[in-house]
Amino acid sequence: MITYSIKDVEKLTGIKAHTIRIWEKRYNIVCPSRTNTNIRFYNDGDLKRLLNISILNRNGYKISNIVRLSGEEINNNILEASTGPANFESQIENLIVAMIDLDENKFEKSISNSILRLGFEEAVADVIFPFLEKIGLLWQIGTICPAHEHFITNLIRQKFIIALDAENRSPLPHCKTFLLFLPEGEMHELSLLFYSFLIKKRGHHVIYLGQNLPVEYLQQAILISHPDFLVTTLTSAITNYELVAFIKALSEQFPYQTIIIGGHQVTALTDLHLKNVFAMKRKSDLENILLNID
Repeated sequence: MITYSIKDVEKLTGIKAHTIRIWEKRYNIVCPSRTNTNIRFYNDGDLKRLLNISILNRNGYKISNIVRLSGEEINNNILEASTGPANFESQIENLIVAMIDLDENKFEKSISNSILRLGFEEAVADVIFPFLEKIGLLWQIGTICPAHEHFITNLIRQKFIIALDAENRSPLPHCKTFLLFLPEGEMHELSLLFYSFLIKKRGHHVIYLGQNLPVEYLQQAILISHPDFLVTTLTSAITNYELVAFIKALSEQFPYQTIIIGGHQVTALTDLHLKNVFAMKRKSDLENILLNID
């Protein structure tokens, strides 16, 4: 069974450790186990209950009233509380609970509500990507296993594919061609799929080559399609030296294309000065590039 320290629970729920201790003593909201040295630790059931309490408490429910609610009443109130268009934290916490339980129906209700109220683009920016960042934290403290990650990323990928199909319109006249790929060894394509959606929505032509592409295949595709832009993202842990070497190699091999590259490590680069390379520091950078294309 996965266990959590009180600091882990604080990070995941946003409830201060001091407050958790008070609620345990006063309302018996959870009954954590203790180590031989009397240190609290929590299980999955404790975490889910505290996540649910966090959602309701953040939305104005008093803890003294929450503890009187049945499980069904808590779920109904959470669903109602999470429907506000700007209630991003509650929506993200709902997704965390759905992932921990491997509950596709709960995921579907929560994410569909976000997309319906915000629109796909805003739901991705304000709910899905922050949720994926929370998954990174869950990985660090051992809350989720590979099954959880595969479950949730495949469900999100389905949503991205549906949105891409809906944008399957003919490119605009005088559009640019964007070739999207992940380099060899890179498998996490959710960001790349979203970039593809944004580019298509703005009327440009997309060639999507997907994951784990050897550089020789990239060379062949460029010889055939002559794209104006190459777009990629890096999520694998590599050294800064390897990252800079990879970017410089792309710049030298494809001097006639503008190379747009994103990823967590890319945001930290400060000394990359290559004429045909643009390092995305934030999601809005691609928007700005698309707005300023001649």
